Amino acid sequence: MKLLVFSDSHGNIEHMRRAVEQERPDQILHLGDVMRDAVELSRSYPNIPLELVPGNCDYATDVPAQKILFFEGRRILMTHGHIYHVKLGIGQAVRAAVEAKVDILLFGHTHEAFCCQQDGLWVMNPGTIRGGLVPTCGVIRLEGDHTSCEIIEIPRG
Repeated sequence: MKLLVFSDSHGNIEHMRRAVEQERPDQILHLGDVMRDAVELSRSYPNIPLELVPGNCDYATDVPAQKILFFEGRRILMTHGHIYHVKLGIGQAVRAAVEAKVDILLFGHTHEAFCCQQDGLWVMNPGTIRGGLVPTCGVIRLEGDHTSCEIIEIPRG
């Protein structure tokens, strides 16, 4: 199973479309800022399921600030990250993930992309698909017992 992870689109739907066309995911996850971008994207790809959470720029929503999802036997905590103050460090978010007994922690907010494994926990920030210098997003592959993640760059049009 291939998961495509976006965060911080801030109005740039075209970069997300390019990523979907390039990666052909089974599932799209959007980590907030801005949720309406993800909703618009899903209209173009109605056969690809979408999960989303709000970011600090998403207002008047009843969508929970974090969700725990289950894919291929893995538990995934998705959040924008601002509720864990990730701009000051990821410690609070990692503790929440460990307490929730998840396998993968996904967050955005900082616009700084990375993916690593820390004490058996996969931690990913897909960066910003809007792009600072380069638009980025994350790809997670779940194949049997194997999990892999990578950050990919999406060329500007």
